[in-house]
Amino acid sequence: MPSWSVGVRNVRGWARLAAALCLGALATAGLAVPGIAGAARPVQLSVVTGGTGGVYYVLGGGLASLLTRRLPGVNAVAEVTSASVDNILLLADKRAEIAFSLSDTAYLATQGSGPFQRTGPVPIRVLTVLYQNFNHLVVRAGSGIRTVADLRGKRVSTGAPGSGTEVTALRILRAYGLDPDRDLRRDFLGVAESADALRDGRLDAFFWSGGYPTGAVLDLASTPGFDIYIVPMGDIVPRLVERHGPFYSVATFAAGSYNGDVKQPTPTVGVPNVLLVHADMDEQLAYSIVRTIYDYKAELVAVHPSAEEISMETGPTSKVAPYHPGAIRFFRERGAWKE
Repeated sequence: MPSWSVGVRNVRGWARLAAALCLGALATAGLAVPGIAGAARPVQLSVVTGGTGGVYYVLGGGLASLLTRRLPGVNAVAEVTSASVDNILLLADKRAEIAFSLSDTAYLATQGSGPFQRTGPVPIRVLTVLYQNFNHLVVRAGSGIRTVADLRGKRVSTGAPGSGTEVTALRILRAYGLDPDRDLRRDFLGVAESADALRDGRLDAFFWSGGYPTGAVLDLASTPGFDIYIVPMGDIVPRLVERHGPFYSVATFAAGSYNGDVKQPTPTVGVPNVLLVHADMDEQLAYSIVRTIYDYKAELVAVHPSAEEISMETGPTSKVAPYHPGAIRFFRERGAWKE
């Protein structure tokens, strides 16, 4: 188990609320922000991630550890959640300070549409683009499922409720002409639970949007006597872009990226991940978080290789929501911000 895992806790409960209240109290009192010596007490930051089998969980734990070690006056803790939708709702309620999210989900939040119709537009701000998610459609090799159309009548997990995986999976299915509620027998599982269910024969297929390799998929593909196949979906990207906006691109699994019948390059749907905060976050705090990510990026890469994609070229390029002023200041100082 990763060394930072002792700092991960479930998002539900008083601990998260206490963190938000503490941060608000510090801001109200005008106390020093991280990066400036003399902070009166630690600033508590909740970093909301995803399920235990995904990259958000791993990289979010690494980020919380990095901020705690490298920023004076900060104590950051990573939280287990259902991922993007849940994370943004927690930001909206100020029950979390830093959130991982898929770009398409973040855009829905700014519009107050889709899963955010009840809340209305959420005042999120971008800190940086992180890395690209690969949409996995995982089946057992030899199942006869080779295309998305072959899912008709099958038992399929479209991701945990409140996840970005679910948002993208439903869009993909509809783009291929399938009705998720009529043409499939849907389950609503996170990646770790989906992998277990496929292994046990309780699922025919599951969607997962994550960096690769994703631990839960890697473990499934390494099961003795169990070979997986990843269904290609790259051909649907133009239709997704036409219907939903420029959040999608073709991403390709390299041949051999997972054990099993993944022997050829496999094109799929790629979606960038963004790191989000509430618009009310203190500017110096936001600046310090982004600076720490870039100055100590190697420590995040050591946690998960997806962090290698964090770069000055892509970091300030998100169009899903405004950037936080603290992030803009950082990218300007480094000569990366394009006016």
